[in-house]
Amino acid sequence: MKSIFISFDQAYYEQVQSILSINHVRGFSGWESVIGRGSITGDPHYGTHAWPALNTAILTVVDDAKVKPILEDLRTLDGTSERMGIRAFVWNIEDGM
Repeated sequence: MKSIFISFDQAYYEQVQSILSINHVRGFSGWESVIGRGSITGDPHYGTHAWPALNTAILTVVDDAKVKPILEDLRTLDGTSERMGIRAFVWNIEDGM
Protein backbone atom coordinates (compact mmCIF):
# COMPACT_ATOMS: atom_id res chain seq x y z
CA MET A 1 0.00 0.00 0.00
CA LYS A 2 1.06 3.57 -0.69
CA SER A 3 -0.17 6.93 0.47
CA ILE A 4 -0.36 9.81 -1.97
CA PHE A 5 -0.36 13.36 -0.60
CA ILE A 6 -1.62 15.82 -3.21
CA SER A 7 -1.36 19.59 -2.73
CA PHE A 8 -2.95 21.73 -5.43
CA ASP A 9 -4.50 25.07 -6.30
CA GLN A 10 -8.09 24.99 -5.02
CA ALA A 11 -9.37 25.67 -8.53
CA TYR A 12 -8.33 22.10 -9.46
CA TYR A 13 -10.52 20.46 -6.79
CA GLU A 14 -13.13 18.97 -9.14
CA GLN A 15 -10.49 17.73 -11.60
CA VAL A 16 -8.47 16.06 -8.82
CA GLN A 17 -11.66 14.45 -7.49
CA SER A 18 -12.37 13.19 -11.01
CA ILE A 19 -8.87 11.70 -11.30
CA LEU A 20 -9.37 9.82 -8.05
CA SER A 21 -12.80 8.58 -9.16
CA ILE A 22 -11.54 7.46 -12.58
CA ASN A 23 -8.82 5.49 -10.80
CA HIS A 24 -11.38 3.88 -8.47
CA VAL A 25 -10.18 5.64 -5.32
CA ARG A 26 -12.99 6.04 -2.81
CA GLY A 27 -11.29 6.88 0.46
CA PHE A 28 -9.35 10.05 1.16
CA SER A 29 -8.92 12.85 3.69
CA GLY A 30 -8.82 16.47 2.61
CA TRP A 31 -7.82 19.87 3.90
CA GLU A 32 -9.24 23.12 2.55
CA SER A 33 -7.49 26.49 2.76
CA VAL A 34 -3.94 25.17 2.75
CA ILE A 35 -1.37 27.95 2.49
CA GLY A 36 2.03 27.65 0.85
CA ARG A 37 4.39 28.85 -1.79
CA GLY A 38 5.16 27.19 -5.13
CA SER A 39 8.42 25.29 -5.43
CA ILE A 40 9.01 26.22 -9.07
CA THR A 41 7.74 29.77 -9.51
CA GLY A 42 7.48 30.64 -5.83
CA ASP A 43 3.99 32.11 -6.24
CA PRO A 44 2.46 32.50 -2.75
CA HIS A 45 -0.91 30.97 -1.94
CA TYR A 46 -1.64 32.70 1.36
CA GLY A 47 -5.34 33.56 1.18
CA THR A 48 -4.56 37.21 1.94
CA HIS A 49 -5.55 40.43 0.22
CA ALA A 50 -2.16 40.64 -1.51
CA TRP A 51 -1.96 36.89 -2.31
CA PRO A 52 -5.58 35.64 -2.40
CA ALA A 53 -5.02 32.18 -3.92
CA LEU A 54 -5.26 29.11 -1.67
CA ASN A 55 -4.37 25.47 -2.00
CA THR A 56 -6.23 22.32 -1.04
CA ALA A 57 -4.64 19.02 0.01
CA ILE A 58 -5.78 15.41 -0.18
CA LEU A 59 -4.25 12.29 1.36
CA THR A 60 -5.30 8.89 0.09
CA VAL A 61 -4.04 5.33 0.59
CA VAL A 62 -4.11 3.06 -2.46
CA ASP A 63 -2.78 -0.22 -3.81
CA ASP A 64 0.69 0.06 -5.32
CA ALA A 65 -0.64 -0.54 -8.83
CA LYS A 66 -2.80 2.61 -8.70
CA VAL A 67 0.05 5.02 -7.94
CA LYS A 68 1.54 5.34 -11.43
CA PRO A 69 -1.77 5.97 -13.26
CA ILE A 70 -2.84 8.56 -10.67
CA LEU A 71 0.49 10.40 -10.87
CA GLU A 72 0.35 10.36 -14.68
CA ASP A 73 -3.14 11.86 -14.62
CA LEU A 74 -2.03 14.51 -12.11
CA ARG A 75 0.99 15.41 -14.29
CA THR A 76 -1.29 15.84 -17.28
CA LEU A 77 -3.58 18.13 -15.28
CA ASP A 78 -0.59 20.08 -13.93
CA GLY A 79 0.54 20.70 -17.51
CA THR A 80 -2.66 22.57 -18.34
CA SER A 81 -1.61 25.72 -16.47
CA GLU A 82 1.71 27.30 -15.57
CA ARG A 83 0.13 29.49 -12.87
CA MET A 84 -1.71 26.81 -10.90
CA GLY A 85 0.36 23.99 -9.50
CA ILE A 86 -0.07 20.45 -8.32
CA ARG A 87 2.43 18.50 -6.26
CA ALA A 88 2.08 14.87 -5.25
CA PHE A 89 4.24 12.82 -2.90
CA VAL A 90 4.14 9.06 -2.30
CA TRP A 91 4.97 7.23 0.93
CA ASN A 92 5.02 3.54 1.83
CA ILE A 93 2.32 2.41 4.23
CA GLU A 94 3.63 -0.30 6.51
CA ASP A 95 0.55 -0.98 8.59
CA GLY A 96 -3.03 0.19 8.94
CA MET A 97 -6.56 -0.78 9.82
